Amino acid sequence: MPFDQNQTAREPGVGVYIDGVYLGRSQGLNAALFDVQRIEVLRGPQGTLFGRNTEGGALSIVTKAPTGEFGGRVSAGVGNYGSYNGEVHLDLPAFANFAIKVDGVIQHQDATTKNPASGQYGWNYYNRVGGRIAGRWTPVEGLTVDLSYDRARDQNTPFYSQLINYNPNGLPVGTYSGTTLVCPGGGSNCIAPLAPLVQVSGNHRMDVADMGVIQQLSTDDTHGYTAAIKYKLSPEIELRSISAWRGVETHQWDGSAGAHRSQFVPNGEFGRYSLSELFQTQFSQEFQIVGTLPHLDFVLGAYYFNEHAREVAATPNPLKWNADGTGYTFINQVAPNPTAAIGSSNQGWDRNYWYVQRDSYAVGKSYAVFGQATYTPAGIETLHLTAGGRYTHETRNGALTVVNNAPFAGAVLDYSNSRFDPMVTLAWDAAPGINLYAKYSTGFRAGGANSRSSTFRKFDPESVKSYEIGAKTDFLDHRVRLNVAAYIMDRTNTQIDFDFVDTRATVGGVANPYYNKHTEETVNVAGTSRIKGVEVELTVRPVTGLTLGASYAYTDVRIPPVANPIVESPATYGVITQVYTVFTPKHAVSGSLDFETPVGRGDSRLRLHLDANYAGPQYSFQAESVQTEASFIVNGSLALADIPLNSSGVKGTISVWARNLFNEDHIYRRSDANNAILGSYANFNPPRTFGLQGTVNF
Repeated sequence: MPFDQNQTAREPGVGVYIDGVYLGRSQGLNAALFDVQRIEVLRGPQGTLFGRNTEGGALSIVTKAPTGEFGGRVSAGVGNYGSYNGEVHLDLPAFANFAIKVDGVIQHQDATTKNPASGQYGWNYYNRVGGRIAGRWTPVEGLTVDLSYDRARDQNTPFYSQLINYNPNGLPVGTYSGTTLVCPGGGSNCIAPLAPLVQVSGNHRMDVADMGVIQQLSTDDTHGYTAAIKYKLSPEIELRSISAWRGVETHQWDGSAGAHRSQFVPNGEFGRYSLSELFQTQFSQEFQIVGTLPHLDFVLGAYYFNEHAREVAATPNPLKWNADGTGYTFINQVAPNPTAAIGSSNQGWDRNYWYVQRDSYAVGKSYAVFGQATYTPAGIETLHLTAGGRYTHETRNGALTVVNNAPFAGAVLDYSNSRFDPMVTLAWDAAPGINLYAKYSTGFRAGGANSRSSTFRKFDPESVKSYEIGAKTDFLDHRVRLNVAAYIMDRTNTQIDFDFVDTRATVGGVANPYYNKHTEETVNVAGTSRIKGVEVELTVRPVTGLTLGASYAYTDVRIPPVANPIVESPATYGVITQVYTVFTPKHAVSGSLDFETPVGRGDSRLRLHLDANYAGPQYSFQAESVQTEASFIVNGSLALADIPLNSSGVKGTISVWARNLFNEDHIYRRSDANNAILGSYANFNPPRTFGLQGTVNF
């Protein structure tokens, strides 16, 4: 389940790991930097081996280790929207039992929605650079020491938020007397007129924004050190240690809304600029004993994790309408009165003049011991019983220290939780190529506090019990592979976010003191949420060189309703609200085609890849019933691979590729919360991108 990674005391529901190291924050993650050997997508609760925050699964990225032999690859490419990229992955010859590998990457794309304002960035822009150095030391037989350091910078802008309709509730449209909205016939329930320069986009992605706004680059700086030691105590027993230090520094400048999410008021300020600074550091240490005994494979381990995070945020208005609404100006880079005290009416978006809406910090610690074993009884080699468990104790302490630019006391977090997560799997090789299994497992997502809350409101951990059955089959000399799984998950204490931004510039004819203020509360839902699903994967190789793939996923989520907790939203406070799981379509289908055939002399190959992906409508806010549009995206590539470049084995590959081949556009995020104020706003998927890529392997 997604969440705002700039929060200090929140956790995701799916864990991301690089070479066994948990990433507390995923900002700046660029998989290309790590020269990936394999990516493991582990579905369902992974609480036994991976621990907390993996109730929905885990993504484990395993990198290529130094080989000690000279070699590597270099690639570069160009594409539309001014895109270019380059990668270098270099293995150096070993010296004195020490091998080194160096990786570097750069990726760039200009904005896909242009910003008319001179000197300001558009939307969906990115520029990523990073490097990594890894060393492997093998001083004696059986001992391996892997050391690595990585640093990366990701500069980016958000997707553009578009107004897709105006006054969908059909309210009377008022007029302005000065800055006071006057309703027709002296009524009190009407909507402000649409700003003259604002375009209603409908269900189509805008290539150029209707109005220029202030939009700077958000920057994510990440770095990390890892030390992994493996020692073969005997041919059957290996000792492992993984130590890691990581850090994230984020500077967010989000001007995605422009004028599309603000009520129009002559001479009024608009264009909420969402600013945030996050500083996070983490340390983790894991020990493992991995062994093989007659009929038994096992792993035992202990784990420690420590995280420190602090975030500061502000939301100034960087634009102001002219009196007639036909023009506007940029304002508030510097506070109107730079020498006076900063206040709600005397602030700027320059860092020195932030009116800090919130300042919070949190320190989290986690301790765990775990074990898992697979037993195959003697004489019954077709039966496998896997069982394991993990005990976790975690704490998180923190506070919300500033609210509305004033010291704030009393919003203190003191969170502690202990639990045990078991897992049992019974697998049976029913016939050659047919494996049947049944699995029970649990997992949990840590509790904490919502730093968008005006009280740093505490919430408890949510936990899940999962029951799964399935079959993994392989037929016709490995030409057909079919995997089927069905599951039921019972989740308790489901964490649900309620979000509210007061977009009313005036209330009762006077300026609204809460205008553009963001409030968010997280609550635990009483009762049990039921999640049911079926997943089917099929791979067919009908002839040499041709591979066809298809998959289908059905997901049904039912969450009990809960009372809206946001006091600042008087119209909905306390109202029993049906809530939803976000970005989870009920139906998802994908298909793929890979074809390879020899071309010319040598090892040259022509490779064709196509994939098509359908996802049904889905919710994008947990407390809103509105769904996004269904999507159908096709991607493809055509490559001439393994072209001999010399007699020493150097080979090249050249390819053309396209993402969103048919330039389909769909709404992937939508809100109707402002329908009575202005209208619905939405974000659209990226447009078609394509390019040319060249790679040299040596």
